[in-house]
Amino acid sequence: MSQDHEKSAPLERCFRDEETGEPRADFVAAVETAIAAEDADAVRALVAPLHEADLGALIELLGHEARPKLVELMGAEFDFLALTEVGETTREDILEEVPVETLAEAMLELESDDAVALLEMLEPKEQAQVLEALPAHERVVLRRSLEAAEGTAGRLMQTTLVAVPPFWTAGEVLDFFRATEPDVLPDNFFEVFVVDPGYRLLGTVFLDALVRAHPKTLVEDIMQADRRRVRFDEEGEEVARMFERYNLVSVPVVDEAERLVGVITIDDVVDVIQEAASEEIKALGGVNPHEELTDSFWWIVRSRFVWLFVNLGTAFLAASVLKSFENQLQQMVALAVLAPIVASQGGNSATQTMTVTVRALATRQLSRANALRIIFRELGTGALNGAAFGLITGLVAANWFENVGLGQVMALAMLTNLTAGALGGILVPMLFDRLNIDPAVSSSAFVTTVTDVTGYGSFLGIATLWFRLG
Repeated sequence: MSQDHEKSAPLERCFRDEETGEPRADFVAAVETAIAAEDADAVRALVAPLHEADLGALIELLGHEARPKLVELMGAEFDFLALTEVGETTREDILEEVPVETLAEAMLELESDDAVALLEMLEPKEQAQVLEALPAHERVVLRRSLEAAEGTAGRLMQTTLVAVPPFWTAGEVLDFFRATEPDVLPDNFFEVFVVDPGYRLLGTVFLDALVRAHPKTLVEDIMQADRRRVRFDEEGEEVARMFERYNLVSVPVVDEAERLVGVITIDDVVDVIQEAASEEIKALGGVNPHEELTDSFWWIVRSRFVWLFVNLGTAFLAASVLKSFENQLQQMVALAVLAPIVASQGGNSATQTMTVTVRALATRQLSRANALRIIFRELGTGALNGAAFGLITGLVAANWFENVGLGQVMALAMLTNLTAGALGGILVPMLFDRLNIDPAVSSSAFVTTVTDVTGYGSFLGIATLWFRLG
């Protein structure tokens, strides 16, 4: 361990509590005090040793005005890689205040995928200014990535890689590594790409195979010609599924002519997976997928209002069912007491099915090949649970109100609604997916409406028949 690392380690540990792993409030307060006093030396002493992930977490905890001030006081020691670890709102706050010259210098220090992540947050005019301040080669590379659609492989890939011709030997490749300046090679890489004179990808050689091979062995004799690859315009989530399915650590990116243009590594894919999972969870709760803790109060209010307004409309639809049974509710208070139980239990059952379905659609586990089998499985699950809870709630209702007939009504309504909830929980997301509408965003309100309408309608409808027949 180097002396520099030994000195920085205690400071690094100061940021997080060793037992909980949470950021320490006194450390954050010390940084805020140093920033307020514009004490650059104190800020650097506290912040410079932090890993970029911890620096990103620290930035998120600072106030709106303190964030750009931190960058200014840190000067050349500020690690812009930390901005890839913060939310979009925080990143925008900082980038708006950073001079173009500083951003251009930072771009040269970052891998191309990280540089693109920062550049895409800038306004077109500022983005053009930063690009113009870069050397020609870097400018061309970054422009190409920025031209790719958001969320595609072209945005995720890094362009710094090692490519060699097939007639090189293993020894020549290793000699090339030793003779090349460290800042020319990628910081971390797992494979060497083999290309023809037109830069078309022929195959890859992993470093372990390269090291084990005899120095005079030709690269083409040890390369994997059938290496999996992704297209420049392929969706990021599809790339992530490929990594998961085939246990990859990196994958080459090619254009429409099979020319090698970049490489995607597992650390980039982890970010895609986390972002997709976060968006799904938020969408299921009716929250804007891009909402962050650092967003402004009024933006959050406006963002949530729309979905709450949609839910209000569906709630009135369910209330209209109750309105149509107004006379029956007036005749027996027990119906008003028990109806919400039926609707609520159906909603819980539907939510379980909907959650599983949305996740299965997102991971492509649910497809046309197995859709019918899964639909019948969920229908059977809902019916069986409906029968079980119908028996339980029927017995409770009969004893509670001393009315056997009411218990029978409760049992039949519970069976009906849990079955309908399970069916709605799988069919509604599948319908939205077929219509190319995000099922995570759209399903919740409609599935809730199905269970509320079916729950109130079945319970009060059966009760009405019971009144007439009784």
